[in-house]
Amino acid sequence: MNLFTELRKLVIAELGAMTEAGLLPAGLDLGAVAVEPPRDPAHGDMATNAAMVLAKPAGQQPRVIAEALAARLATDPRIVSAEVAGPGFLNMRLAPGVWQDLVQTILTTGAEYGRSTLGAGAKVNVEFVSANPTGPMHVGHVRGAVVGDALSNLLAFAGWQVTREYYINDGGAQVNVLARSAYERYREANGLEPEIREGLYPGDYLIPVGEALKAKYGTSLIDQPESVWLEDVREFATEAMMAMIREDLAALGVRMDVYSSEKALYGTGQIEAAIETLRGMDLIYDGVLEPPKGTTPEDWEPREQTLFRSTAHGDDVDRPVMKSDGSWTYFAPDIAYHFNKVQRGFDQLIDIFGADHGGYVKRMKAAVSALSGGRVPLDIKLIQLVKLFKNGEPFKMSKRAGTFVTLRDVVEEVGADVTRFVMLTRKNDMALDFDFDKVMEQSKDNPVFYVQYANARINSVLRKAREAGVAVEDAALAGADLSQLGHPAELALIGKLAEWPRLVEIAAKGNEPHRVAFYLYELASDLHGLWNRGNDEPALRFVQEDAGVTQAKIGLARAVGVVICAGLAILGVTPVEEMR
Repeated sequence: MNLFTELRKLVIAELGAMTEAGLLPAGLDLGAVAVEPPRDPAHGDMATNAAMVLAKPAGQQPRVIAEALAARLATDPRIVSAEVAGPGFLNMRLAPGVWQDLVQTILTTGAEYGRSTLGAGAKVNVEFVSANPTGPMHVGHVRGAVVGDALSNLLAFAGWQVTREYYINDGGAQVNVLARSAYERYREANGLEPEIREGLYPGDYLIPVGEALKAKYGTSLIDQPESVWLEDVREFATEAMMAMIREDLAALGVRMDVYSSEKALYGTGQIEAAIETLRGMDLIYDGVLEPPKGTTPEDWEPREQTLFRSTAHGDDVDRPVMKSDGSWTYFAPDIAYHFNKVQRGFDQLIDIFGADHGGYVKRMKAAVSALSGGRVPLDIKLIQLVKLFKNGEPFKMSKRAGTFVTLRDVVEEVGADVTRFVMLTRKNDMALDFDFDKVMEQSKDNPVFYVQYANARINSVLRKAREAGVAVEDAALAGADLSQLGHPAELALIGKLAEWPRLVEIAAKGNEPHRVAFYLYELASDLHGLWNRGNDEPALRFVQEDAGVTQAKIGLARAVGVVICAGLAILGVTPVEEMR
């Protein structure tokens, strides 16, 4: 149950009654009318902007509308008071029974509380990670993997059909570099000195690949020209890297539904088909681009290329899809890949890329807009860098130098749960500092610990009550006399629980899973606050002498635990039931 949705329905109904009574003109658009938490909790439990957004189209003063609406809302038994504030905001206070009933609802529905039908079963494709298959995943990939996986969980919880997809960039020059690097490790496995020249991947992770190549080919590839072994070694090494990447993702708790290959687009007509589709829309032409903005490179010269008229779909400049020598640009297979997604029937596409793809956003959105006839929206989330710290010193990484920090390094150091939660403590477009020492601290400043500690405390009080002979199963707690929950601090905590369904929908609409982590921290803080107040006010303690009162208070604690566990499930984090 979403209390905010229920109260909005009431507001809309009363606005309709005011229209029938001639207090408002007919035909008003009520789409912008909202019911939300007031900015200052002291002003009430919920607020509506109805009078403010309807005043101008209705040709009336906001306060006139607000006062008439307030009088009608106050007659509903769920509303204790409806007061007009400022120029026309309307604040409402709800009856305690509304909050007490919500606790019963949470205990009855369990983990389903907050689940939404917002997505209405629409099919969404979330592409994330998509790391080049040239080595193990490093910490730079971790954040995108966590954001993509948590977003997928969130969208599924909010009613979408989600497909998680990994696009293997195995069609570019980097996989040839991988093959040459692996070949040197193959030579090393055969007792020769490897020639890890500049530009090759020097990491030790290729040593086992070289040994596996030796096991398969023996010495047959030694001293052979590159033309003999490049294709076979490239395929072998790419498969080995993808096996490693799958293992890395599994260690982080990430699973993919689909792995798509860039290489599979070449020679199959898919790139040509996508470009011809755009040509049929008069969006492909031969032309010469303007010189780059700013300082023109010395080697720049105007040359005719095959261009996509991306400016017709919101881009700043048109983009080349074929070079003057007749080969495809890197953009062409990406167009074909996204066309493939559109053809697979997805209603929405989401791409999660590194921050270095900022210049890629508008052109890709233009291509999808053109190829889907504007039907399929594409949202691209850019993931800012993660800065690692340990012992107060920054951790450096360089993939080519072979000294990078891998995903496995991070997970083995602090665990997958801590890694995942920390990666969601900042919005995706903000840089994130990951301090190995601080993420393991047991303090309020560590959101991972603070949320997990709240859940552990709840389980602790459940155990104590159970040992005292109090029935603490959800059904028993739901049947308790929840009218015992009347203290303002208790009602405020229930008010925070009421925000969960609304938060889920807001986060899903914006593709922002970090909002779940923020909410869980706030909810945990409220739970800890109530717990600590019980030290000074015995009546607020969860375990009382009266078993009935204890059941009611533990029912509230358990409801908080239900929501914490549901939120952690979206983040892909396992709840901790006990801390030592």
